Amino acid sequence: MTLRGANALVVGMKMSGRASAELLAREGAVVRATDLKPLDELPGAKELLERLHIPFARQTPEVFEGCDAIVLSPDVPADLAPLEEARRRGARVMGEVELAAPFLKGRTIGITGSNGKTTTTSLTGHILGAAGLAVQVGGNIGTPVTAMVDASRDGGWNVLELSSFQLETISEFRAHIGLALNVTQNHLDRHHTFENYAAAKGRLFDTQREGDYAVLNADDPVCAGYAGRTAGFVQWFSGSRHVSPGASPCGEKLMLDGKFLMEAGEIPLRGRHNVENVLAASIAAARAGVTHETIAAAVRTFQAVEHRLEFVRNAGGMDFYNDSKATSVDATLKALSAFAGGLWVILGGKDKGLDYSALRSLLGAKAHAALLIGAAAGKIADALEGAVPVVHAGTLEAAVAYAWEHGGPGDTVLLAPACASFDQFRSFEHRGEAFKEIAGRLERKPSATEPTDEGNRHGPTI
Repeated sequence: MTLRGANALVVGMKMSGRASAELLAREGAVVRATDLKPLDELPGAKELLERLHIPFARQTPEVFEGCDAIVLSPDVPADLAPLEEARRRGARVMGEVELAAPFLKGRTIGITGSNGKTTTTSLTGHILGAAGLAVQVGGNIGTPVTAMVDASRDGGWNVLELSSFQLETISEFRAHIGLALNVTQNHLDRHHTFENYAAAKGRLFDTQREGDYAVLNADDPVCAGYAGRTAGFVQWFSGSRHVSPGASPCGEKLMLDGKFLMEAGEIPLRGRHNVENVLAASIAAARAGVTHETIAAAVRTFQAVEHRLEFVRNAGGMDFYNDSKATSVDATLKALSAFAGGLWVILGGKDKGLDYSALRSLLGAKAHAALLIGAAAGKIADALEGAVPVVHAGTLEAAVAYAWEHGGPGDTVLLAPACASFDQFRSFEHRGEAFKEIAGRLERKPSATEPTDEGNRHGPTI
């Protein structure tokens, strides 16, 4: 549709909403903005809207009337009743990724999945940058796609992390290289069923064309099913068996397109799941024209993403790891699998409709206790009953204090909540920063001999 002169409403005034409003105004649309919160509670929104002369109103059913286009921020459900009514009136409802699509220059690598998106997106951008290619990274991490338009270049690459919230409304957005890492239970509070959630992620492949690439996890049945939804060339990766074309292990060697890439032990990231992330990123980079040698060298220099199995410190002989981005059960399982044992695991937050009983086995085998915080604590406690000692800590600070008091040298305090953060924190980043700040304030236990950061008896293993 033509934006010039169109009546456009932006719903949600966080970072992506503000970027969408700016792009719409620049393209000549008649823009209005709305949010459930008052303007004074939306940092940065008031200044932007005043500068662009965009009127704001609190979100009510009436604000959706008279719109040609409605642009949703990712945290706004696409099935709200006023949106369904607006569609019936002929309004086009889209997310900010779809809004950006016609204006984004260059080629795009789109990465989705329940777990590993941020690491794989950051790693892919790191590899392309190391190869000397013009690249920018954003989407669900860092910079909204609408804010990447100005910096996009005809010969460059846009590497985007894409959530199910961002993908459920696309119709023209195209990923020249699309990656699906895995699809496990997540966001059922938003999508209602696992089938809806999986279908939203699969839209990434519906809009591909001949000559594009679909990089899929051969070990994940949902991802494998996306092969039937793409017009592109299907490329496979597997962490357990040989696949072709694509990338897979051969013993402890990683193979890409039938040739040696690197040793698995050279990957600087902790956890076996990161082998799969490296394999997927390597295929994407190779299809973008990067050599095996450059890919391997870039992987060796990649540093773990903040809030993703991030080593915080060693104090009193105890290690502290921040995996605040583990907001699903599957992500927490991957975090638990990265450690040998001796864990004090902090779980809880805002429930997303998930089944926490899948945590019973690993927690029972590896954890001294599950320290529960936030709104989902009761549900998690019921799911874990009898499998592992449960402590109702209530708050993050109380959970760390309990582990500090009852733990000892060789133990690990792991924040891997399996829940969203929005009951007690603004975001998973806010939660992770709080954890790091709390851990940083701990004083050395008088009886403990504190090892160096490398003293990590129960640390993560590949």
